Amino acid sequence: MPVWLRDYSWRQTDAAVYVSLSLRGVRVAPANIFCTDQYLKVNVPPFLFEAILYAPIDDTSSTAKIENGSVFFTLYKKEAATWESLVMENTDKEKMQKIRENAVLKAQEKAKKEMKAKAVKKQEHKKYALEATMKLEEAERKRIEELKEEERKKDTSLPAKVTGNIFSEKLKEESFPAPRTAGGIKINFTPRVFPTALRESRVAEEEEWLYKQAEARRAMNADFSELDDLKEEEKNPDWLKDKGNKMFSTGNYLAAVNAYNLAIRLNNKIPVLYLNRAACHLKLRNLHKSIEDSSKALDLLTPPVSDNASARVKAYVRRGTAFCQLELYAEGLQDYEAALKIDPANELVAQDAEKIRHIIQGTQQQQDS
Repeated sequence: MPVWLRDYSWRQTDAAVYVSLSLRGVRVAPANIFCTDQYLKVNVPPFLFEAILYAPIDDTSSTAKIENGSVFFTLYKKEAATWESLVMENTDKEKMQKIRENAVLKAQEKAKKEMKAKAVKKQEHKKYALEATMKLEEAERKRIEELKEEERKKDTSLPAKVTGNIFSEKLKEESFPAPRTAGGIKINFTPRVFPTALRESRVAEEEEWLYKQAEARRAMNADFSELDDLKEEEKNPDWLKDKGNKMFSTGNYLAAVNAYNLAIRLNNKIPVLYLNRAACHLKLRNLHKSIEDSSKALDLLTPPVSDNASARVKAYVRRGTAFCQLELYAEGLQDYEAALKIDPANELVAQDAEKIRHIIQGTQQQQDS
């Protein structure tokens, strides 16, 4: 069971609310803080702070500062007014649960909108770059045409000094061209990387995913001068990934984590490295680290295409499992449902999601009683 934190202080102005929460003795990270327009939560197991705010805030401009074992919140009010208290009082359990669920849904919707806006902006940048390239090519084409025209004018201005014999010889050559040699033309069709038909595929997203994968393979982040004592194969992220997989299969999860750590140092753009390390952290009960790695894998598994569907399902399930083991069943259920949207036919995920629903319903019944 979580230990509820009551050690906090707050003050306000007409425009903002300032909250100071003491968490001495534990390490707080931004991932431990969750905030929407009317819900604030800090979860650092076994400690938990939760507040259903008295009135809505602007969660976009509000900030949280972590310093010396304390969290300092600056929450900007949507409407200038004096609050009678920091939290809503006399709120029944059913209403609190509904506010929690709405907060999670709003946060997910906000993340989707931000991701979509980022994709649109990226597409606009690509379009602008393509238009600029086309303009440069057009200008170069015109320049070449002008040079050809000048050369043609110079040639036509030269006096004709061709004799009759030469003219007749040229006429003969042009009148009877040599026969063409027979031959064949071989046509090779570029294979489709994705199995869907072209008319059904999402070409822009697929091309972006392939581009990101190629860039990830080329990206090398570590300074090799620090790794001179390693063998040549140990500087290869793929070799390290395979080594980590073997360690995981034998139950040596710490060794597997070390292999994935080094691979990520060499290349931090490969999503499967974070995905596999998240599985190790689950086995080692490093639940917050598993959530962080699963979230990082989902960030890299964009845009969503059929080629990365299986990896996205694993990322959602692993993060959902970590949430459930932290007794954050509502957040866990959200991730399991996201996995089922990608793979509706996955019976194991569907069964686990149903078990989580039963746990949530049982918890609510106990609270009501």
